[in-house]
Amino acid sequence: MVASEAVPFAKTGGLADVIGALPRALAGLGHEVDVVMPRYRGIEAGSPERVITVALGNLMSDARCYVAAGERVRTIFIDHPGYFDRDHLYGANGHDYVDNPERFAFLCQAALNWAAESSTPYDVVHAHDWQAGLVPVLHERMAESSPGLDRLATVFTIHNLAYQGVFDASWLPYLGLGWGLMRVDAMEYWGRVSYLKAGVVFSQLITTVSPRYAQEIQTPELGFGFDGILRERGSDLIGILNGIDYDQWDPERDSNIPRPYHANDLDGKEAAKRELLERYRLPASAEALARPVVGLISRMVDQKGFDLLADIADELPRLGATVVLLGSGERRYEDLWLALATRHPDRVAVHIGFDERLAHLIEAGADLFLMPSRFEPCGLNQMYSLRYGTVPLVRATGGLADTVQNFDAASGSGTGFTFDEYSPQALLGTLRWALGVFIDRRTWRRMQQAGMRQDHSWAASARRYVEVYERAMASRVGV
Repeated sequence: MVASEAVPFAKTGGLADVIGALPRALAGLGHEVDVVMPRYRGIEAGSPERVITVALGNLMSDARCYVAAGERVRTIFIDHPGYFDRDHLYGANGHDYVDNPERFAFLCQAALNWAAESSTPYDVVHAHDWQAGLVPVLHERMAESSPGLDRLATVFTIHNLAYQGVFDASWLPYLGLGWGLMRVDAMEYWGRVSYLKAGVVFSQLITTVSPRYAQEIQTPELGFGFDGILRERGSDLIGILNGIDYDQWDPERDSNIPRPYHANDLDGKEAAKRELLERYRLPASAEALARPVVGLISRMVDQKGFDLLADIADELPRLGATVVLLGSGERRYEDLWLALATRHPDRVAVHIGFDERLAHLIEAGADLFLMPSRFEPCGLNQMYSLRYGTVPLVRATGGLADTVQNFDAASGSGTGFTFDEYSPQALLGTLRWALGVFIDRRTWRRMQQAGMRQDHSWAASARRYVEVYERAMASRVGV
């Protein structure tokens, strides 16, 4: 696997969670997995194993490879301080690093050089998101002259189509890729080049992170200009729902919460709720504990529905609930929420930034979890919420629609609340509906238990990936 981030070494989003968990799940099925990623500043893991020489056009650089070995999973860190010893992974002060095309071309080439020079007989190279999009392009160029790569199958995963790795076409000759790739059936994208398009066009199979999202990205509404490209490869596009790491997210053995609990004994949730309120310096009286707590853990950006939340911000403190937020993002949204918490210190509390323990405490201590995303390729927090008996309220899009079953008042079935129309009115109406249902404690308990009994572990998803790998390998043999 080639990826730009992985838990526990470097993380900006859900990609890192996937790369941290999927290889271990594959290992649990008996496979051996090597993950290749940059050795960013602050990564101390691994021991130096060998130096590889990487050529990009006229650029020639050495990279030291550090290897951290686990149970059937190794992480290979590509060490090049000029590219990766920086304050941040992708950019600073709201701007991407200008040499990102070069940095991640280097990662892709280094990963393939590692594979070509390794005694390990790899079957598949699985590249993730635009940062690894050049892997299938470079592989195709190297395959004929590198015996270790000629039978290697290529799979590419889109984690979020909104990030496309689009750059000026002048990077092609500079990186030794050649103007021949400046074609509509190659990397050309509206007069520029896209690393994401390279991954889509040149890989044998493409996956994305939920079945619903695989359909949505083939439409003009959510295709971000790629819908035609993806429809062209529709028969090779497979949606596989991400799993969640049950080693890290399990209320029965989570050291981040005050008491363990499970579906048949939810008393531990009240202890978590009390600690959550105290952590946020909110009232924790019997009256406050009786009120529903609405939790949010999110990047504070439009994609996550923060434009909708801004429109109903003044209504939130009047709903008879307590609202807690953990996240960071656009300054305007950070300021809005901080001001809201200042005006309503007994009903709204905000922590700007990220805190892993607090994230677990919110999932355990909240009653309702809010994810009103405009689009959501998969989403993990709604699955964490289900696992912890915290009822999710989500917009019915992407993986949110695949994982949350809307409450049906007639039958009492469902695991959460969903709304379709992307509007503040739809969000507010659904939130009021959910808080009304909360009063019926028996119904609410039934929903909590239904969610907790679902299986969103990585095991099932890993088996689907193995099927994809086998199909890609069979296709490669026929090349």
